[in-house]
Amino acid sequence: MSLFKRSTINLGLTSLLSLSALAFSGTASALPAGWSCTGTCGELGADGVVTASPDGGNYLYVATTNAPSQAGLGLGSETNGTVLRSVNFAATAGTSLQYHFNFVTTDGAGFADYAWSRLFNAADNSLVALLFTARTTPGGNTVPGFGMPAIAATMDPTTVTVVPGAPTWSPVGTGCWATGCGYTGWVKSTYQILADGNYYLDFGVVNWSDTAFNTGLAIDGILVGGNPIDPNQVPEPASLALLSLGLLGLGALRRRKAS
Repeated sequence: MSLFKRSTINLGLTSLLSLSALAFSGTASALPAGWSCTGTCGELGADGVVTASPDGGNYLYVATTNAPSQAGLGLGSETNGTVLRSVNFAATAGTSLQYHFNFVTTDGAGFADYAWSRLFNAADNSLVALLFTARTTPGGNTVPGFGMPAIAATMDPTTVTVVPGAPTWSPVGTGCWATGCGYTGWVKSTYQILADGNYYLDFGVVNWSDTAFNTGLAIDGILVGGNPIDPNQVPEPASLALLSLGLLGLGALRRRKAS
């Protein structure tokens, strides 16, 4: 079916989707300090098909609703989307990186929207790993996404499909185009960092071939070595070195005073 026919037949439903997403106007809201967003991002609690995360409380999200042009992973037919970037964080070789995500889409067969997460080296912005992808498909796994590059993280559950049907979630509205609509529920992603360094994550989502139906991703519980990626809790290596020198100096000063 052509894009024109799809847009014409679904004009009424698309209008409803747009109305239900008016609050998500392409601006970031309630993001953690140091995070940045290009497109539609924010923070929510349990909402529609997306329950509170396994870690409890609110979660972050990205959505294609009212998002600007975005190339995504450059597969060829992306139209618009959103990218959320985390703060920089330090990690040593062998450290576990984990988080939970929930992929939600109102788009289906023939218009396969997708989402992803990547790990970058903060020193030179080079890609370290494509952690996961999620993509609508008429059948089979949604994670990893069909027709997508190989992923580096381990998923729990290992087989991830969508709960089918028209999902309801504020960032994407309510609706369904063909087979493939639905949501994955919360999935745990785990990756072992291979080298010492400073890193950051990005999370993204794009529409495929048109912008008539929206897709989003909820994210929560990001831990590095069991700690949140908060710069106040995970000092960079240089900061750790300075802290150690300071403590050594303080100890020497105390010994001098005692003598």
